[in-house]
Order: sequence, then C-alpha cells, then structure tokens
Amino acid sequence: MSTQTQQTQQPQRPASSRLESFIDAMIDLRQTGQVFGEHGIGKTATFFSHLARAYPDTSLVYVPAANLTPDDLLVNAPVRDPRTGELVLRQLVMGRLRPDRPFVLLIDDSLQAGDTIQSQLMQVACNWTLGEHDLRALGCVGVFLTDNESLTETSARRGDLALLDRMVTIRITANDTSWRRHLAAKYRPWDLRPVFSLWASLSPALRELLSPRTLDHVLANAREGFPLRWGLPLVDGGRLRLAEPGPDGRPGQNRTAEILDRIAASVGVANPATVADPVRQVVRAALRNRWTVLLQGPPGCGKTELVRETLRDGLGRDALYFSLPVTNVEDLCAPVPSPDGTLDNLLAAPFTGPEPKAIVWDEYNRPKDRAAFAKLMEVTQEWSLAGQRIENLRAQIAVQNPPYHLGRKLLVSRNNIAQATRFTASLLVEPEDIPANEWLLARYGRDAETVLEWWKHDIDDEGRAWITKRTLERLVRLHRKGLPLEMATVYLGDGEYAPVPLTALVDRFKGRPVTGLRELARDVDVWEDRLRRAAAHSGEGGDDSDVVHQILANAELSQLKRHRAAVSRLVALLPAKLRATYLVGASERQQRYWTEVFTDLRGS
Repeated sequence: MSTQTQQTQQPQRPASSRLESFIDAMIDLRQTGQVFGEHGIGKTATFFSHLARAYPDTSLVYVPAANLTPDDLLVNAPVRDPRTGELVLRQLVMGRLRPDRPFVLLIDDSLQAGDTIQSQLMQVACNWTLGEHDLRALGCVGVFLTDNESLTETSARRGDLALLDRMVTIRITANDTSWRRHLAAKYRPWDLRPVFSLWASLSPALRELLSPRTLDHVLANAREGFPLRWGLPLVDGGRLRLAEPGPDGRPGQNRTAEILDRIAASVGVANPATVADPVRQVVRAALRNRWTVLLQGPPGCGKTELVRETLRDGLGRDALYFSLPVTNVEDLCAPVPSPDGTLDNLLAAPFTGPEPKAIVWDEYNRPKDRAAFAKLMEVTQEWSLAGQRIENLRAQIAVQNPPYHLGRKLLVSRNNIAQATRFTASLLVEPEDIPANEWLLARYGRDAETVLEWWKHDIDDEGRAWITKRTLERLVRLHRKGLPLEMATVYLGDGEYAPVPLTALVDRFKGRPVTGLRELARDVDVWEDRLRRAAAHSGEGGDDSDVVHQILANAELSQLKRHRAAVSRLVALLPAKLRATYLVGASERQQRYWTEVFTDLRGS
C-alpha cells in the first residue's frame, strides 16, 4: 500500500474555527486577546475544548469575572519573611495562578465585574501582572477576555484608549465557533444536519434567541421525551418566545411552537404538550444527566419538598440545601492564605468529599446580596466554587416564585438572558403538578380528606389559587385545635384575609351530608342503580354519571385503591368516553391502576 493511500485513509482533523485560529495566534504572539460575541454561542466552550486538544501540556485557568469578589484574585496578608523571620506584608495571588505548568488565563464576562476589581483585571490584561506578581514568571502563555457587548448584560464599557490599545480584539458570531461539531458528537446517533439547516434558515433575530446553548438544551429535553419548550429559558418569570421583532420593536408573530415541532420532527421524536408527574421526572433526569434545572411556581404548592424528596430517593442521602435569602458568601467559601504563599479558598464542608451530591437552591431569585448571588452563579454555571470543581456533583435544582401571583407583585429579583440560559430545563410548575394531596392524606387522614373534598368541589378556580397546599395543612391543624379556620388563610392586612368562603368547609367538618368517594363506596348499590338508569336513558349518561365521573377523576390514588371494589363496579357503568379520560395526563402509577381496573372489567 502506498504512502499516499495510507494518508488518504487517515481521519482528517476538523478545520479550525475562526475563534480557534485566533486563540492560536494570540498564544504564539503573546498578545492579550479580547473576544466579543453574543451569549450562548460557545465562546467559553471553545477555549476548553481547543486548548485541551491543541495544547495538552497547558492548563486553562478559567476566571468567571462576574462572580469575583475583591479578595478572590489578590489580597494583602502578613507572612513571615524566610530571611529575617519577621512578619511582613505581602500580596498573595490566587493559588490557581501558580499551577506549576504553562497556563492560559481566560477572564470570562470581564465587563460584568464590579467596579472594585475592574482595575485588577485591566492590570492583568494590559501588563500580564497582578499586584507585585508577573504572570509570565508564573507560567502564563496567554491572556484572553471574553464578553458580550449587550448593555443589558454588562456593568461597564471600555472607552479608555490607553486600555483598548493594549489588546487584539475580535468580534465573532455563532459561525465562528465549533458548536455544531460538539453538538453532533454529543447527540449521536442523531443526524443533526437538518436541525443545523433549520437554525441557519432563521432570521438573525431568531438565531440570537435560539442560541446554540439554548438549542443544546432543547435537544437535551427532546432526548428525554420532555416538551421541547422546557429547553427555552425563563426570563423575568416568562418563557422566552421565538418571535421576530416587528417594525415598532415589539415581538411579532410567535413561532415557538412551529420551530420546536420542526426540530422534533428533524430528530424523529415527539414534542409532547406535557408529561405526567413533571417535577419528579425532570429531577430524575437531572440526576441521570448532570443537569441544572429551574422550577418556578406559586408559593406554598410543595415544590421544594417534592424536589428534596425526589433527590433523596435518587441519591440515597439528603441533597445540599441553601435558602438564598439567608445565604452569605462565607456559607459557601472563604479566601485564606496558604503555606506556599498563595491565596487559597476553603470550601464549605458540605461541598467536599467523594460522596454523590445534589444541590437545592431555594428562593433562587431572592438572594441576600449581590456577592452571595455572584458565587452562586459560578456554581450553577460552571459547577465549581472559587475555581474548584465540586466533586461528584450530579444535579442542581433552583426553585423560585414568579414575579407576580394572584395579581400581586412578589419581592423577587430580575435575571437576564445570559443567566437564564444556564438551565438545561426550565419548568413553570402548577399546583396540580405537585402530588401534595397524597402526603396530606397519609399524614392527616380523614380530616385531610374533608379539606380536599371542599377544595375540589366547593370553591372555584380563583379560590383554589388562594388556598395553597401549605394553607390546606394549616386548615387541618387549626380545625384539630378548635381555632377559627379563617386564621389559616393568607392575611392581606387591615383585618382582611384571602377572599375565600369557608362556610362549606365548616359545614363539612360538622357533618353536613356530602357526596365523595367514601360516600359512593358506602352506598355503592344505590349508585349502581342510578348509573344503570342513566345509561338506559342515554348512551352519553346523565347527571348521575357526571357526578360519579367527577368524583373518580378528582380522587387521589390512595383513595381509589382503598375503595377498589366499589370503583370497579361503578366505572363499568360509565360511558366509554368518560372512562378513557382517566388515562389522559395521568401519572404512571395512576395509569397502571386504571389499566388494571379496565383489564379486570374485560375479564369479568
């Protein structure tokens, strides 16, 4: 075999992207490189992948500038002079800038850094020094700054010509990074060429909204069989819409459903409107795939407890839990001088150790202060803390409330698109997505059954929105103490409580005749006769059929199992179209129950 034939059979290395070529040139010239580009196009990922492949003996020191605090890079501290033995003041540099091998320093989102550390970053970029330390002497072979120029995502603009004259600057688009190659490898065996063609056919405005990072998240949800819209971020509490701006600047036609359906068709999967038991399913997927997930839902519906329970079941141990309104920077990490004369960071004990971990960030959009939120952003974005990887971290779940609920503004902070797109899945959680009713029944028995029957049948949708699962529990507990039930509802001020009538609930507790599943089972012979008469009168059933159907549809699984014999007798006399609804949108356990019931009917 000739040498030429051998060469033609060797796999060709993919052509370098424009950004990869720029990185190579700046390292060769020892020039500071400044990279501007939209969020989510793969700037940072290109540095990680290219340096690992092209410079295997060189480390990448990644510094997320938006998450820095003034003492992270450099601090003055007393140390003992090895010559004289006296205490002297020295500038200690962060330990990661002494990796004992050549390194490239990447300062990401440098324009998002606070004013107090901008001068530190500019000293690094212009002179490759930090305080009294020369980065070249420490092994630095390249310095890069990456940024998005959008004023909605930055806190500064560089206008000083003395600074701008020190750097080589490139402005890139998604076509200048290697994101297509990485997504194609990540989602094998899918052929993503039709997806890439679809993305390229969109207008520039839509391509910016459906950034490569967001497209990655959409595909991740598609692979799990989830609704593809879960991959679109929640910005200021609302789902991102794929809509081109109109002539007046406002969003035009919403093309979200059309584009997501076409992506699903391109990879041969469905794009379901929803899935049963969505919170548990997405948390389990997060553990399998190392996802960061955002759950947004109204207060008091049981989001956090369900997340912690699901993570506990998946990990075999409790997840790490942080409530943002009371979380300080020192609860996460703290800088300390190390014996080798560098500045190190001590991580909080829960982040250390080899055991599997998951983190719950509760009240995610209610941070105590900006410094704490900056450290949190490093964990959620980079899965590291103070530059140190958190060992065996398998999932992160952020839980938050919407900006408005029941027409009232909640005291939550805003986010930007760059922060929002860090979550692989973002869910808008409704109270019915949380199976808190079963927990109430298991804990409080018949009192909980009474309260739930009232909540399902005696008040309207607006009333149910005011009565959260947390409120339902308080109603049961106050009833058992003989206290006025009104005190369990939300107090609005000036002697006003939530506008929900409680008379029917008081009557139920006092024993007023009502009809629920317990009553149907007790008088099953009577109700069988009623259903037979309704079926004889019309194939569509009658009022009695509707009553039984509503009670069965609203019953919890534990109630259905408790009265299985009565349920089987009654459901056999319902119209087929009503029976079919019990499988639609039901959880896997509910579907299994109803399948067994219907199988028994066919066999009898």
